[in-house]
Amino acid sequence: MKIYNSLTRRKEEFVPLEKGKVKMYACGITVSGEAHIGHAFQAIVYDVFRNFLQKEGYEVTYARNYTDVDDKIIAKSRETGIPADVYAAEMIEKTNAVMARAHIGEPTLWLKATENIGNIISFIEELIKKGHAYPAENGDVYFDVDSFPAYGGLSGRDKEDMLDGVRVENDETKKNPYDFALWKAAKAGEICWDSPWGKGRPGWHIECSAMNRAAFGEQIDIHGGGRDLIFPHHENEIAQSEALTGKPFAKYWTHNGLIKINGQKMSKSLGNVLLLSDLLDKYSDEALKFALLSSNYRADLNVTDGLFPAAEAHLVRFYTLIEKIEKAFPSETGLCPAIDEEFDAAMRDDFNTALALSGLFGHFKEAGRLLAGNDPAARRIVNQIRKTYSLLGLFRRDAAEYLAQYAPKEDIPADVKKIADERWEARQNRDWAASDALREKLKALGYAVKDAKDGYTLEKI
Repeated sequence: MKIYNSLTRRKEEFVPLEKGKVKMYACGITVSGEAHIGHAFQAIVYDVFRNFLQKEGYEVTYARNYTDVDDKIIAKSRETGIPADVYAAEMIEKTNAVMARAHIGEPTLWLKATENIGNIISFIEELIKKGHAYPAENGDVYFDVDSFPAYGGLSGRDKEDMLDGVRVENDETKKNPYDFALWKAAKAGEICWDSPWGKGRPGWHIECSAMNRAAFGEQIDIHGGGRDLIFPHHENEIAQSEALTGKPFAKYWTHNGLIKINGQKMSKSLGNVLLLSDLLDKYSDEALKFALLSSNYRADLNVTDGLFPAAEAHLVRFYTLIEKIEKAFPSETGLCPAIDEEFDAAMRDDFNTALALSGLFGHFKEAGRLLAGNDPAARRIVNQIRKTYSLLGLFRRDAAEYLAQYAPKEDIPADVKKIADERWEARQNRDWAASDALREKLKALGYAVKDAKDGYTLEKI
């Protein structure tokens, strides 16, 4: 099995630190607002990682965190008048509920910054003792980037471009402008905790390092997150953790791509943020997963207006065939192991869900052919698809229930549908002349037909 390592910029054979066990951490959500499609994408990706590693026989301990105190949350507290800790708790509750609605698996461990203040303070104190951090006169504490020569190894940045895109605070209190905050002195009215440097709160980066050490010890196997976290967040995590321990923090650094909306970056300022709750009001959780996992997890994903409707249409066609096959062969319990082997081969190549999902079209086409010949092998294909692809969160529903909820309401006359079915059969038999003639017949009746790999759709002209 191979995993792409962002640190070395190549695929590497996966060998965990401890045989048979995997320690995996993925940076979670800063709860300054409701969960959006980008949050869901990252959570789905690492849920799939965990599921497949378990299928490969590993004992996986998977941790995710909630950042429940930071500048954005404090700003929201001021805006809403809700205390920061209460606001964060409300957002966590909402996020948990919508992730459960999306049937995204829970991690083994949930970690929260506010529940690790003692661990964070101890971590900072040790960094100061080792000469890697320093307190400022105003009560802030900074990491001394110059004390860690390997800084920039993950992102490939040097000190000249470290400040690009990074907000600089309190320059006059730092030794160097690129030093970053480990502890921030409290401003009036802000949520805060007592510390050796006065009342304050953790910087964003330190929480993940401290929580990891408390949960896993000095090293983990896989560290994940969105690609936007490579710099400065993950770069700073490496500096803090490795400066303290002298050991590689994570063996494999993995990053999922970013979400774009119709070619633009998703942002509140552009008004194009897609909330997960809104999407689940329109589409099934399976359609979201099918759409999001149909591309390589490392690639940016462009969410166009037709992405989720197209995914839902594919699943409706798949479930329609599943329903027919399960009714035709109700007692067949056999499987088709070749499908599972093909799936595993794709997933062992850096969790290639795109390749794994592309195989579905051929499997369903073969199942349809077998059904037409009244061959119970069709049910064995469906049984295996359900078993194998459940790892991706797909085909877990009763077919009739799924179709009742998500299939478009049938308003096409029976005679038109009969012609369309005859045309599809002609296409399957490569009788192009008959197919073209039936297309024209449909056009004369006021319908346009659009073909896909696994079926067709009709639209009123």
